[in-house]
Amino acid sequence: ANNFAHRVMHTVRTDSFKRMQRLDMTFFDDKQTGEVMSVLNNDASNLEVFLDNALQNSARLGVMLLGIAGLLFYLNPGLATVTLVSIPVMVVFTLWFMRAVEPRYVDQRSSVGDLNTVLENALTGVELVKTSDTEAYESDRVETASFEYFRRTMAVLKLNFVYRPGMELLAGVAFVLTFVVGGVWLFEGPPGPFTTELRVGTFVTFLFMTQQFVAPMAEVSNIVDQYENAKASSERVLGLRDIPIRIADPDEHETLAQVDGRVEYDGVSFAYPETPLQEPDNADETVTNDISFTATAGETVALVGPTGAGKSTLVKLLLRLYDVSDGTIKLDGHDIRDIRLSDLRSAVGYVSQEGFLFDGTVAENIRYGEYEQADDAPSTQTVRQEILKAAKAAEAHQFISSLPNGYDTRIGEEGVKLSGGQRQRVAIARTVLQDPEILILDEATSAVDTETEMLIQRSLDRLSADRTAFVIAHRLSTIRDADTVLVLEDGAIVERGDHETLLADDGLYAKLWGVQAGEIDSLPDEFIAEARERQMERGVVSEVESEMTD
Repeated sequence: ANNFAHRVMHTVRTDSFKRMQRLDMTFFDDKQTGEVMSVLNNDASNLEVFLDNALQNSARLGVMLLGIAGLLFYLNPGLATVTLVSIPVMVVFTLWFMRAVEPRYVDQRSSVGDLNTVLENALTGVELVKTSDTEAYESDRVETASFEYFRRTMAVLKLNFVYRPGMELLAGVAFVLTFVVGGVWLFEGPPGPFTTELRVGTFVTFLFMTQQFVAPMAEVSNIVDQYENAKASSERVLGLRDIPIRIADPDEHETLAQVDGRVEYDGVSFAYPETPLQEPDNADETVTNDISFTATAGETVALVGPTGAGKSTLVKLLLRLYDVSDGTIKLDGHDIRDIRLSDLRSAVGYVSQEGFLFDGTVAENIRYGEYEQADDAPSTQTVRQEILKAAKAAEAHQFISSLPNGYDTRIGEEGVKLSGGQRQRVAIARTVLQDPEILILDEATSAVDTETEMLIQRSLDRLSADRTAFVIAHRLSTIRDADTVLVLEDGAIVERGDHETLLADDGLYAKLWGVQAGEIDSLPDEFIAEARERQMERGVVSEVESEMTD
C-alpha cells in the first residue's frame, strides 16, 4: 500500500507539473507562486497520506466489519438486528458531517495557498523588506495569513469535535442496547415466535463480537475526516488538469529545415483572455491593435514608446508565450501557429530585463537549455570550451574568473550573489551559447550603470550581428543604429522609420530623443498631459496622484 500510494502521488505530482508547464503565460500572470506550490506540495501530500493510511485502513475495516456482521447473524439473527440498528443513524450522521465539513476543508486548503504566497513574497523580497524597514509590517501580514489558516482549521476541528464523539456514542449505544436486550432475552426466553433461544455461551460470544464490531467506529470517523480533507486537496490538484491548454503543437506541424529569420506581423491584435481573477472591466482589454510590419533576415528592429504601449507583449507573441487574438505572425513565410513550439523557441533567443538565473553554478546557468535535453550532448570538455567562448562573447569571462570557484561558483537563488550587471551578462552568455537565428532584447541594459551598459551593449552588438534582432529600449542611444524603429503608443504603431527619419518628422520619437540627449529641457506640457491621461486610463496612477504632481 505504501509503495502504491507513493507511486500514485509521484505520478500525479509530476504529471500536474508537466501539464502546468504547457499552460500559457496568462495562467502564471494570474496565479501566485505560493498558491501553485501549495497545490503541488501540501495538497499532493494530503492525497498521499490518504492513499497511504486511510485507504489501506478502509479496506481492512470493511472486510473486518462485514465478517463480524456475518458472524453475528450466524450466531443470532434477531439480536444481530438489534446490534446493527444504530448503523442507519451512523450513516445519516456521517452524511451530515461530510456535507458540512467539505466547504470548510476547501476554505482551509485555500488559506494554505494564501499563507504560502505571503511567506514566498516576504522571503523573495527580503532585501526590500530590510531596506524599507518593514519587517514588522511583513510579520503582521504573515501573522494575519497564519491566523486565517488557524481560524479555518478550527472551523474544521469544531465539526470533528462533534462528529467523532458522536460516532463513539452511537457505537456505545449499540453495545448497551445489545447487552440489555440480550440479557432480557437470556433470562425470559425468546421474545417472539421467530426468535431462537439464547444460551449463555452464545451470549458471551455475541457480546465479545459486538465489542469488536463497535470499537472500530471511531477509526471509521477518522477515515471519513481524512477522506474529506483529501477530497478538497484532490479538487485543487486535479483542477490544474482542467485548465484548458490554449497554446500547443499543431497536429500537423511544419518543419523548419533552416531558419533565415524573416518575421512578418500582419494585422496582429492581442487582448488578455478573461480569467476568474480579472475584473470584468479589464477582461479582454486590447494590448496591441492591428500591428503590421516586416523584419527581413538580419535586420534590427527597435521598439520604443511609453510604458504600457505593448512593446514587450508584442515580442512575446513571437515566442507564443501568448497567442494572437487576431492577425498572423509568420516566420520565413510560415504561420508560427503551424510550427512546433520547440522548433520555434529554439530559433528565438530572449534576453529580458531581469536576466533570471537558477540556483546553481555559473556554468550550469550558461549551459541551461542548450545541452540539458540533448541525446547527443557533446563531451564535458567540449561543453566547457563552448561555455568559455560564450562568456567571453558576453563580456562575462573576466568577472567569472575572479569568482571564488570561477565557473563552478554557486550563485544562489535567482543569482543573488551576483550584481545586476553580472547576472545580465551571464544571461546573455546563455543566449550566445544557444546561437539563435532571431534575437529579442527586452530592456537588456535598463537596470545597470553606464560602464556596465557599455560592456553589455558591446556584447549585444556582437550577438545581434548577422541575425534578425528585436530591441526594446527606453534609452534611445542604444538603438540609434537600428535599421527600423517602431514607435508604439496605446498598442499601435504611431511612427516608423530609421533614427534620422524619425528625428526629421519631429514627432513623439524626436521629443523623447531631445529630452534624453539634453537638446530640450523637458517634454511639452500637452505631451505630459496626454501621458498622464493614458496612465490614468490604464490605472497606472490615480487622479489624486496626477493632481499631486502638478
